[in-house]
Amino acid sequence: MIVALATTGPSVYWYLARGTGAVALVLLTISVVLGILGSLRFAVAPRWPRFAIDTLHRDVSLLVIVLLVVHIITSVLDSFAPIKLTDSVIPFVSSYRPLWLGLGALAFDILLALVVTSLVRRRLGYGRWRLVHWLAYASWPVAVLHGLGTGTDTKVWWMLALTAACVAAVTVATLVRISRTDGVPEGLRAPAATAAVIAPIAIAIFALVGPLQTGWARRAGTPARLLAAHVSAPAATARPVSNTTRTLRLPVSATLAGSVNQSPAQGGTIVDLGMNVTGGAHGRLRIRLAGSPLPNGGLSLTGSQVDLLLNGLPNVLAGKVTFLEGQEVVAHVSDGSGTALDLHVRLNVNGNQGTVTGTMHARAAGGGG
Repeated sequence: MIVALATTGPSVYWYLARGTGAVALVLLTISVVLGILGSLRFAVAPRWPRFAIDTLHRDVSLLVIVLLVVHIITSVLDSFAPIKLTDSVIPFVSSYRPLWLGLGALAFDILLALVVTSLVRRRLGYGRWRLVHWLAYASWPVAVLHGLGTGTDTKVWWMLALTAACVAAVTVATLVRISRTDGVPEGLRAPAATAAVIAPIAIAIFALVGPLQTGWARRAGTPARLLAAHVSAPAATARPVSNTTRTLRLPVSATLAGSVNQSPAQGGTIVDLGMNVTGGAHGRLRIRLAGSPLPNGGLSLTGSQVDLLLNGLPNVLAGKVTFLEGQEVVAHVSDGSGTALDLHVRLNVNGNQGTVTGTMHARAAGGGG
C-alpha cells in the first residue's frame, strides 16, 4: 500500500477547523466591542466618522459569518468526530458533545438571524431590528462556552490566553459603555456593572472545574465508540504517560480493525483509515494519508494526519506520520499539554473489501519499550 515517504504535513481540514474557530472568536469579539463602543465619541480617533465605525462593524460581522461557514464545513469533513451538517444549525441534537456543540449551533443561528433581519430592515422596522441586533450580542458568550467545551486546543496556553484576552476586551468595553452612557438609568448602572464583572469570573470558574480537568472529554458527551469505557489492567512494571493520565499505563499493545477509504484529490489521492482500538487499550485511531500514486500501486506521501483517542487519556492526541515502509507506520502524537506518544502500527489492508486490520504499539514519547 505505502512504499515511499516524501514529506509529511497536517490535515488541512483539521487545521482549518481549529484555525477558523479561533479567528472567528477574535473577530466576533472585535465586532462586539465595536458595537458596544461604537456610539461613544471617544471610542475611536475623532477623524473616524460614525458611518465608518458602523461600516467596519458590519464588515467584521460578515467576515465572522464567512469564517464560521468554513469552520462548520471543515469540522464536518474532518469526520474523526461524528459531526453532521445539520448539527451546525439545529442545536443540541448532535451525538458528539451535544450541549457544547449545540451552543455553537445556537451562536451561529443568532448571527444568521441578525444577517437576515438586516437584509429586511426596512420592512421589519427599526425597533424590531434593533431588538434582534441587541439579542445578537448573546452569541458572543455562547460562542465562548462552545469553544471551551468542544475545542481541541482548550488546554493549550495560547488558546487560553486568546480566550482570556477576548473576555477581558468585552468586559472592559461593557464597563466603559455603562459608565459613559447617559441613557443608562442610575438604578441599573450598579447591577449592570456587577453582572459585567461576574460573567468573566463565572466563565473562568467553568473552565477551571470543567474543560481544564482530566476526564472532560467523557463528561462533555464524547460518544462511547470514541471514548471506550474500559482499559485492561496495567502491568506492575508499566510506566504512566504523565500525572494526568494515570489510568493508561505504557507501553501498551492493542489490535486494530476498521475501514479504509480512498478518494481523489488535487495532485494525488487521499487514503483514510478509521480503526477501532481494542485489546490492551480501547479507543479510536484514524490515519489520513495524502500523496501521489506510484506506478506499482503505492503512495508517495505528501501529507499526513494521525488522531488517537484512548480511554485513560483526557484529550485527542494528534500528530503526523514520521516513517512509512510497506504497511508499517510510525507516528508521533501529542495533545499540546505535555502528553505525547510514539506509535508503531502494522497494517493489513484489504482494498477489495475496504477493510483494515492490524496492531498498534504505543509508548511514551522518547521512552523505550
